[in-house]
Amino acid sequence: MAEDIEKNLETVPEQTDVKAEEISEKKPEKKAGKRVARVALVLALLVLSGVVLYLADLLLRPKYMGDVTEGALTAEYYEAYGDHDVLFVGDCEVYENFSTVQLWKEFGINSFIRGGAQQLVWQSYYLLEDALRYETPDVVVFNVLSLMYNEPQNEAYNRMALDGMRWSKTKWDAINASMCEGENMIEYIFPILRYHSRWNELTSDDFKYWFKKDLVSFNGYYLRNEIMPAGDMPPVRPLGDYSFGDKAMKYLDKMTELCKEKGIKLVLIKSPSLYPHWYDEWDENMKQYAEENGLLYINMLEIAESEIGIDYSLDTYDAGLHMNVTGAEKCSSYLGKVLVEKYGLTDHRDDPDMAEYWDEVTKRYEAAKNA
Repeated sequence: MAEDIEKNLETVPEQTDVKAEEISEKKPEKKAGKRVARVALVLALLVLSGVVLYLADLLLRPKYMGDVTEGALTAEYYEAYGDHDVLFVGDCEVYENFSTVQLWKEFGINSFIRGGAQQLVWQSYYLLEDALRYETPDVVVFNVLSLMYNEPQNEAYNRMALDGMRWSKTKWDAINASMCEGENMIEYIFPILRYHSRWNELTSDDFKYWFKKDLVSFNGYYLRNEIMPAGDMPPVRPLGDYSFGDKAMKYLDKMTELCKEKGIKLVLIKSPSLYPHWYDEWDENMKQYAEENGLLYINMLEIAESEIGIDYSLDTYDAGLHMNVTGAEKCSSYLGKVLVEKYGLTDHRDDPDMAEYWDEVTKRYEAAKNA
């Protein structure tokens, strides 16, 4: 009996030690569990905050679905059928003066216009560089009017050209080259910092186009079907210096070199718009540049009526500044013929996938043309 009691007593400390060990093991587990829960909560709050900020950013950005739809043009490139034969870059003298649908219907040319309102030379260069991340066209057409600008002009136009670009080093460089005084990179990286004050300006369109926008162009072509005959233009103001600025020419040189490096034919054009005035001295500068660099340069302004068939009483919607749809189709017919004859571009109208894509674009185009 005594022996049994002693044995039992001997086991008591051991049992007590086991329980103490179990308790000591459970305490750290509980602490670790609490730490994990706190970390998970913090991460969840961070993710939720990020989602809220992202949604607010999308809501507050201008949608460009109302009167100033040109701001939606840049982003539409990423939605278009790829492998373009011809890419246009430039200002309103390309996206309003050339019909991509006419190029397709008449020649089977698959084209896109990467143009924007008052698009500056360096913006055209970087939009081209951006496009070459996805494809290599046979021909790039650049409208030379923007060479008249040698410095950034306006934040609103910068935003219309650049906000729609996908993020890359190219976009970073484009912003750096374009920013006006008072602009800063952080507001391009986080647009909500720039547009946060739009809360009291929001309209039903901001909610309607919160996540997806309508297409406003036809592969970059901005169709206008109104008619306003050309009238008297402002008097021509003589210039003290008819040379183009260093920055403008630097980016034209970069565009020329980039196209040569990629085996792309670069074509320089001056669209047949009557204003701003295109000086004879500027035209001579372009002819000389094209000759020195082995490029094709076409001044469509000087042959607008005689060879292209432009009727300034019918083919413009704003008194001669830009072409309406009939004028754009005439310009496209002329230029398309030149490009096919000179560079042997392929007619893709027998390509079933490409034809299916352009059939949808053409249906939208005809509806807008006849509206």
